[in-house]
Amino acid sequence: MPKIVDHDARREEIAQALWRVVRRDGIRAASVRTVAAEAGWSAGAVRYYFPDQDGLINFAMDLVSQRVHARVSQLQPTGTPVEIVLRYLEEVIPLDPERLAEFDVWLSFTAQAQAESGAGGLRRHLGPVHEGLRELCGRLVHALSDSGDLRPDLDLELETERLHALVDGISFHVTLAPEVTTAARVRQVLEAHLLSLRP
Repeated sequence: MPKIVDHDARREEIAQALWRVVRRDGIRAASVRTVAAEAGWSAGAVRYYFPDQDGLINFAMDLVSQRVHARVSQLQPTGTPVEIVLRYLEEVIPLDPERLAEFDVWLSFTAQAQAESGAGGLRRHLGPVHEGLRELCGRLVHALSDSGDLRPDLDLELETERLHALVDGISFHVTLAPEVTTAARVRQVLEAHLLSLRP
């Protein structure tokens, strides 16, 4: 009986090897050859799935957003409105090794995309992820408003922008100084922000 190959799992395995190369050596080191060596595969085997570096990097970048989206989608909205919002926000902040790896790679991809000329390549991946996080922040702000946990005089669009900026900023702080911006400190900062908006 022929061996059944899980091609999606193999693509993800290759993408995770790329993540390790990027985190250790930088995105410029992420060639088909170096990623193949990291994965323990031949370059030809990697090229079977990704004929060139651009395809490999684009897939690896998409994988970051897919994994974040999958985790957020699995959350159960139980508890008080503020508790629910905190749980969603903490899920998109790099508070464990898996999420930290994703964020490190995402930062590398973002820096490379900003250095590209034109609107193609990696840049086309940035907009949807940025907008996805902003949309999540907007949904959470509106949920707090609907539950009476926000002052009625607040501008919800402005509060969405502020929350989005807070999540981006605190995520960056976690990567720069994890010994200072701990998970407990992140929760404290987020909770303080949310409580400052209450009636």
